[in-house]
Amino acid sequence: MTTYSAKQIADFFLSKGSVSPKKLQKLVYYAYSWAMALLTESENDEPVRIFEEPIEAWVHGPVVATLYDEYRSYGYRDIEKKENISFDFGEDLADVLEQVWSIYGGFSGNQLENLTHSEDPWIEARKGLGPLDSSQNQIKDTTILNFYGSKVS
Repeated sequence: MTTYSAKQIADFFLSKGSVSPKKLQKLVYYAYSWAMALLTESENDEPVRIFEEPIEAWVHGPVVATLYDEYRSYGYRDIEKKENISFDFGEDLADVLEQVWSIYGGFSGNQLENLTHSEDPWIEARKGLGPLDSSQNQIKDTTILNFYGSKVS
């Protein structure tokens, strides 16, 4: 499968509507996680990664640092909707992205933060840290695949 950049995945969601940087981070995280769970054919296969950038377990949930840097100037303000962007993700990934938008797109950034805080991948990556401790701990693909994969079966 072709890999993309986290920004390309983010642009897909920004083509759907304006969202806060926090919400965008969580949508990109869920796209990565669900694509891995749904598109990795068997547990013996290499996990499908739709982008290579690491996902870190920050205080407010999963974050791709390059995306944070890209949109940090927005603070708590919404990033404007992007118009006239075309995508060539292939049918399977496009379907996953549409499903992620359909399921999670109606939630606020804070609601998605709370959801990620209740799930094993973020919890495991934050093990031993206080609630406000900064961290660059990476969320492990194996944990993502195990957690979300268990929801698919």
